[in-house]
Amino acid sequence: MTGALATLAAGVVLLAGGAVAYMATHRAARWYLRRWARRTLLRVRTRTDRDKLTQRARVIAQVLEDPAVADAVRAHAAQHGEPEEATWRRARRYLQEIVPFFSILAYYRLGYWVSRAALGLFYKVTVTVERPDPFRDVPRDATVIYLMNHRSNADYVLVSYVLLGRVAISWAVGEWARAFPLELLFKSFGSYFIRRRHREPLYHAVLRGYVERVTRGGVTQGIFPEGGLTRDGALRPAKIGLLDYALGAARDPAVRRRLVVVPVGINYDRVLEDRSLLRELESRTEARGVGIRVGQAWEVGRFLLWNVGRLFLRRWRRYGQAAVTIGAPIPVAPWLDAMEAEGTPLHERPREARLPVVQQWCDEVMARVGQLVPVTPVPLACAALQSFDAEFVTREALLERMAAMRDVLREGNASVLRADRDIGETWERAERMLRLRRMVVRTGRGYLLLPRGRPLVTYYANSIVHLLGPYADGVRARDALPLHDWEREERRRG
Repeated sequence: MTGALATLAAGVVLLAGGAVAYMATHRAARWYLRRWARRTLLRVRTRTDRDKLTQRARVIAQVLEDPAVADAVRAHAAQHGEPEEATWRRARRYLQEIVPFFSILAYYRLGYWVSRAALGLFYKVTVTVERPDPFRDVPRDATVIYLMNHRSNADYVLVSYVLLGRVAISWAVGEWARAFPLELLFKSFGSYFIRRRHREPLYHAVLRGYVERVTRGGVTQGIFPEGGLTRDGALRPAKIGLLDYALGAARDPAVRRRLVVVPVGINYDRVLEDRSLLRELESRTEARGVGIRVGQAWEVGRFLLWNVGRLFLRRWRRYGQAAVTIGAPIPVAPWLDAMEAEGTPLHERPREARLPVVQQWCDEVMARVGQLVPVTPVPLACAALQSFDAEFVTREALLERMAAMRDVLREGNASVLRADRDIGETWERAERMLRLRRMVVRTGRGYLLLPRGRPLVTYYANSIVHLLGPYADGVRARDALPLHDWEREERRRG
């Protein structure tokens, strides 16, 4: 009996010692990680929104206290005949799905090294600004929303990397990334998830409450107003859902004063998922369902294996330019103040009267984004090829057309990469990619467009066709794609 008691006492002592050791180790680890995070911020010399560091549970509780969310909960419960307690649990689940948790180390350590390695492997990254020091007139406490065109899923990585030394962006990410480990990574980077096609009023009340809250808190956000990837290369019409939610925070005069929108243009010499997007366009569907996702996963796996093989065989070449142009900031306060001076403030108008006004303003900003889309060598070469009504183009005629298009672009103040170089050098950079993708083949004194590559030529030409002035109609007339995705959407709605 005495031996058993002694064994039990020894076990209790060991457990107590283990618990103490665990707590001490846990506290030491937390202290070390916090110290590492502080040193990281000092090293990168960037501004991190304090609101990003708010505990996730506290953010959820604050959104649930919003009177608009409470009204939506009661309306949902009455409409569907379910107890309010169950509806509150549903709203909490939505917020647990939406609200991220920001990690300084994940963003500035893991995110930085992964983005630097990936972008450096595939592209030469180029950043241009519309004016020197574009943020000089922006107050230090400004709440900045970046609005940009959506070319590739790599846009998140590219823009975050470009702006890493200035600010950490909280992205609005679609459902495509809600898979392990992408969901964990994006949430640790401070991004929030949205269901783009979910029409339930309760969900949108919860989402609106969260977006308004982080906007009031000064969180820097990145939004793609097109609502998804362009599948034909052209700019899509803007959707204003998230932007309307963010503008709702401008009811507060203090928020209105510091709310700023920054247009950003993005373009690539090669979009990694271009063929997949064109197949979706041809089949008149978007990436939905398990079968399509499995097919895309297979494509990604095959793409990775192919390129790993090229690396081992020392045949690797980068995919050209990945370019970003940052426009001049657009303050929101003058626009809202002008509407107040005319009569009814924006936020006092009913939804039916408010949304068209927001849509018009967003369309103007997106037109600015379109003007900022960089012109890289491959899109310029594709636009020149498509402007000819022939499958064979001589080298002399092609270079002459590319030079004429470049002059038009420069006269229109477009962001043309390597505009000071010889046009022959620009074509040589584009030619390597076009021949690698089997879009053209050299024969005799010129180049022959291959039938399999014609849709890709149209896809890349469409990215800059709106900038081509007198050449735009000729390029559009030879569009080889079945139908622009936004035109198809408008017809379906009609």
